[in-house]
Amino acid sequence: MNRRVILASRPTGVAQAENFAIIDAPHEPLAPGQIRVRNRFLSVEPALRGWIADQVIYSAPVAIGSVMRALAVGDIIESQAEGWAVGETLCGWFGWQDEATVTPDAVLRRVAETDLSPSLALGVLGINGVTAYLALTGIGQPKAGEIVVVSTAAGGVGSAVGQIAALLGCRTVGIAGGPGKVAQCLDEFGYDAAIDYQSAGALGPALAAACPDGIDIYYDNTSGAISDAVFPMLNIGARVVICGTASIAQWDPWPQGPRVERHLLVKRARIQGFVVFDHLHAWTMAVDRLAQWVREGKLRYREDILEGLESCPDALAGLYRGENRGKRIIRI
Repeated sequence: MNRRVILASRPTGVAQAENFAIIDAPHEPLAPGQIRVRNRFLSVEPALRGWIADQVIYSAPVAIGSVMRALAVGDIIESQAEGWAVGETLCGWFGWQDEATVTPDAVLRRVAETDLSPSLALGVLGINGVTAYLALTGIGQPKAGEIVVVSTAAGGVGSAVGQIAALLGCRTVGIAGGPGKVAQCLDEFGYDAAIDYQSAGALGPALAAACPDGIDIYYDNTSGAISDAVFPMLNIGARVVICGTASIAQWDPWPQGPRVERHLLVKRARIQGFVVFDHLHAWTMAVDRLAQWVREGKLRYREDILEGLESCPDALAGLYRGENRGKRIIRI
């Protein structure tokens, strides 16, 4: 039997444990052209919330009763597909389950970094690191000496953004929730300054103190009140990367807030959204660059590992409660 985590009911806002169920299902026979992958690590990311929403965001929602869509790292244990050998380690769309029976188009990449933990293919060498690198360099276009502000700065994406920006010669300011995460930003991820939005009082004055020369690049993982405080401080020619909207609890009614058009006009700034799946052609290039930085000790990471498939149902809710310290992964 194969244990699977399925979507049991459509959530309102952030999914809770009761929206999922763990079931046993018989192994599917392997058809020609298929491979069977035994999962070792499962990924948990904020984007999962959008994948199970009752509205189409940028991909079809996971169907009720279906295995929860997620990236995973695992090993091929059976193969009926030419060119795919038993024992290979893969990263792909294998879902929250013990084993996945898929065709090779579900594979994102072969995990070739045998000198590094395969779990990194889900974090700093996976969707988080690749998102950080491609969005920052492609949309942010950082130049040495510029000021980069990152929200959710201690998270899987944000922590990589801050370090990459610093490697490219920028001054970095992180925004995070709680003294522990602020300390992470400073001590582990090398931010030049970090702000605790939960205790900073008025965020605007705290940002002004940390960024006396304004903000050139804003890497936004939250939207909401944090972004409202950032926009007035954008410099002429600033770039804003929209990577996540973690502060928006639900899509209906559509959230209202301060209007940003005047800032964009007067400051000749630009704002652009980023979804990493639009950039799969650049994935391997980004991983190669990131892996080299990891090997050289220039790119640090933190993994928040939960044990067992039983951890899956509450893993996403815990992420939005701010419980994780680094990239959240489930080891099975």
